[in-house]
Amino acid sequence: MLSIETYQHKFIEYLEAYSIVKEPKNLYEPIQYILKLGGKRLRPVLTLMTSEIFNGDYKEALDAALSIEVFHNFSLVHDDIMDDAPLRRGNQTVHEKWDINTGILSGDAMLIMAYQLFENYDNKTFRALAELFSKTALEVCEGQQYDVDFESREDVTIDEYLKMIEYKTAVLVGAAMKMGAIVANASAENQNRIYQFGKNLGIAFQLQDDYLDAFGDPKTFGKQVGGDIIENKKTFLYINALKGSNAEDRLQLQHLFSVSPSNPEEKIKIGKQIFIESGSTKATKNAIKEYTQKAFAILETINISEDKKLVLKQFGEQLMYRNL
Repeated sequence: MLSIETYQHKFIEYLEAYSIVKEPKNLYEPIQYILKLGGKRLRPVLTLMTSEIFNGDYKEALDAALSIEVFHNFSLVHDDIMDDAPLRRGNQTVHEKWDINTGILSGDAMLIMAYQLFENYDNKTFRALAELFSKTALEVCEGQQYDVDFESREDVTIDEYLKMIEYKTAVLVGAAMKMGAIVANASAENQNRIYQFGKNLGIAFQLQDDYLDAFGDPKTFGKQVGGDIIENKKTFLYINALKGSNAEDRLQLQHLFSVSPSNPEEKIKIGKQIFIESGSTKATKNAIKEYTQKAFAILETINISEDKKLVLKQFGEQLMYRNL
């Protein structure tokens, strides 16, 4: 097996060779733009790695990995339109650099292109990849709708929030790993177990993002710390804080998350203080640990060598405990 860095390098090489510069330019240039903005490339790396975990050749998984990356970026283009977000990875979002109609249409084209990449596989593999992709893509849309619905609700429960991040974020991580297993012709049992491993790791990853948004190091987090508090997002931290706060703090937190602040830094400071005093910070750390351990428990049931289990476990630990 290769190192994570090598998988990243090999995938980026393949991505850069993926030529999509053609007419009409206003359809394809935005696609090229969003795909070249960078990012962790976490999902495609997991596809390549998983294919070799199950004794396949990562080169054969490159089209599946690229499909996952194209789909992920399609979802970001449309999410940015829905959120009216001006920046993505420190650069203008597609709809800001071009316009909303271009963002919608280029995003639609990316979804179709993601499907097209499966055509490079034999019929059996194509069908398995397409079925998984269709199921996952629909779940991601469902997760996004839950997220939108939560913006206007004050009664979101922890279970509802966990379901939302499972669909919006975690199923795509699970699917990325299962695609690698499908390409490698792993057994159905191992395909399903590696999917569950990835999904639980994806939930832990999103919970950690929630935590780092409030308590991360601004130098390493990659975006504004406290952004979720400023934007009144009902994250795991917020929902747990409401549950664990006294009446006075609960009212203060609800008011805090209903206004646009004249002093964002003060809003962040008060929000973080309530998160800590309510026990929400501790509960979030415990949940991250719980879902990581669930992933590792599933890993133990997968029929691969101990060395390969160790590689996946070390990757999971690197992912989970960054800056925590």
